[in-house]
Amino acid sequence: MLLLFVTAACIGLTAGFVAERQSALNPNMPTIVVDAGHGGIDNGVTGINSGTDEADINLSIAKHLKGLFTSAGFNCVMTRTTQSGLYGTTAPGFKRRDMEARKKVITECSADMVISVHQNYCPLPSRRGATVFYSQESDSGKQLATAMQKELNSLYGGRENSVLRGDYYMLRCTKSPSVIVESGFLSNSEDDALLNDQEFREKIAYAIFKGAINYLSGNV
Repeated sequence: MLLLFVTAACIGLTAGFVAERQSALNPNMPTIVVDAGHGGIDNGVTGINSGTDEADINLSIAKHLKGLFTSAGFNCVMTRTTQSGLYGTTAPGFKRRDMEARKKVITECSADMVISVHQNYCPLPSRRGATVFYSQESDSGKQLATAMQKELNSLYGGRENSVLRGDYYMLRCTKSPSVIVESGFLSNSEDDALLNDQEFREKIAYAIFKGAINYLSGNV
């Protein structure tokens, strides 16, 4: 009974936050949802040298990205604003509950675009740079991903990383253009060092923002 009460309380709080977010939205501007991946007991991957949790880097980039969209006049909603996850309790099934809570935010604010921020990891330490994923069922998602990939490649010294199709929950939970931005490889020493630098994180956020603006303006 206690578990059910706590879970219900958490769901109620989430619903309250969504209602508060919706009341502040400008109906004349697009709504962008920025999703900071992982959080709480789900730390994601860690830096090969730094040991920094992916979840913390994701949140840092997402917060700066929200600032850019808000300053430009867009509605911008974050799924996660603290280091905690969205699962309510750590009982079995927490990952599913976390994903469903993110979908709830996306659905209830009628998102026009979804950007999920993550960090990558590969057994080959030579792999580096950013990679943007899109749903194979979404032409608009591919266009958005392509616009962002171009800006991120430039940030990483003109690398030629390509967008990739992905069958991920965050890409399938909305019909609006949605992307997962793997901002860099924490398994690569150079990327690890860059992603632990706040100035570079802000550059990542700006590259994502610029790609989104180029997509919205038809400059893809």
